[in-house]
Parts: sequence; C-alpha cells; structure tokens
Amino acid sequence: MYVIFFQVIVLWNCDKPLPAKHRWPATSVPVLVIDGESKVMSSRFLPYDTISTDAVLSLDEDTVLSTTEVDFAFTVWQSFPERIVGYPARSHFWDSNKERWGYTSKWTNDYSMVLTGAAIYHRYYHYLYTSYLPASLRGLVDQLSNCEDILMNFLVSAVTKLPPIKVTQKKQYKETMMVQTSRASRWADPDHFAQRQSCMNKFASWFGSMPLVHSNMRLDPVLFKDQVSILRKKYKDIERL
Repeated sequence: MYVIFFQVIVLWNCDKPLPAKHRWPATSVPVLVIDGESKVMSSRFLPYDTISTDAVLSLDEDTVLSTTEVDFAFTVWQSFPERIVGYPARSHFWDSNKERWGYTSKWTNDYSMVLTGAAIYHRYYHYLYTSYLPASLRGLVDQLSNCEDILMNFLVSAVTKLPPIKVTQKKQYKETMMVQTSRASRWADPDHFAQRQSCMNKFASWFGSMPLVHSNMRLDPVLFKDQVSILRKKYKDIERL
C-alpha cells in the first residue's frame, strides 16, 4: 500500500500570475496554492498553518519521483523522523589549500547533505528555520535565491548531531526536458555553484563549527536487485529507475 497524501501545497514563488483554476490537474487530494507577497527562497520553509501532517514531502518544481520512490522514502522517514530523508545527496569537505569549506556534487563514497528538492522531513524544522535562524542567514538565502537547502541541512544536523539519509541509488531527480528549455534555471547559472561554496563558509561561521556529518550509508529496499522473483519484491519498480 502506498503512502496516502493529505494534501498538496503549491508555493507559487514566481512572478508570473497564477494559472486559471481549470488548468490545474484533477487530484484525489486537495490542492492548496499559496501565492505569497514576498517571493523569496525562505518562504519555502515558513511554518504554514495549513501543514497539518508531521511529514513534509518537499519537491522542486522540476523534480520527478515515482509514487514508489515517495512511498519508500516515507517508510524510511517513519523510522528516522528527526532526519532529512531523500534522494539528491551532496557533500562538504575541507579545502586545505584555500583553508575553507568546500561543496561538491560529485558521486563519492559518502555524503553529508540531502537536498530538499526531493526529500521528506518533519514540519517542526519549518518552525526552527523561521524562528531560530538569524535574519542575516535567511536574508543571504533570499538575496542569492540560493542555498536554502544547504541551510536546512546545517540546521537539522546541528539539532540532531546526525547525518541525513539517502535512499536508493537514484542520482538524477530533475526533469531534464525543463533544463533543456530556454527557461532560465538557477541550476544553470555559472555563479550558482560559487555561491553555494560561499554559503557553506558563512553558515559554518555563524554556527561556530561545521555541523554537517558525513555518512556512507544508503538505504535500499530489502530484496533490492536480489536474484529472486520480481513478484516477491514490494518496491520492484525502483530497480528500473
């Protein structure tokens, strides 16, 4: 049985007007669209009263996950509700030549962040992000329109002293067709990566140390790629993704 969604909340954070109501897809759960006055990155993590479930599935507009992937991630999160559980993993490292922290998206044997573009976490972290973190850090995120996912990872690891949890082998979680269009993408901005490097060091300076924790653990479904009948596997579709 797949996870049952309570509602879908769309945070309309672009300058274009909202589409007409008839253009929204029909869904089996309510769809609530929040058209905020201040269209800034930090509004993603506001503690909206409309979020009534403990678990928040956070997705970017161009994220593509199957229902099977969402279900498995939620199952894992139920065992680790204090952590960020999801798909896109990143890591930090100490650059001894530059004597500063670095950020990398390379596929390595460990990671220390799971980006909130495709992740599940507890709604309480929305409250901490908004109420505990200083306005200066949130202002930096809003000014750059970048690094909000890194800051959330800093916050959660600072609270838990634990790493996030990456699930399954999937590495590509973005809709490639959207990246290939003429639409401007912040991921395609050449300054995007440099900004994230800078954010790492500014965040670490405020926290007083590096709160991120490395992990080399990845959780896959039981029987993942085992030589048994596919009919015996609950998450058989994940092997094809």
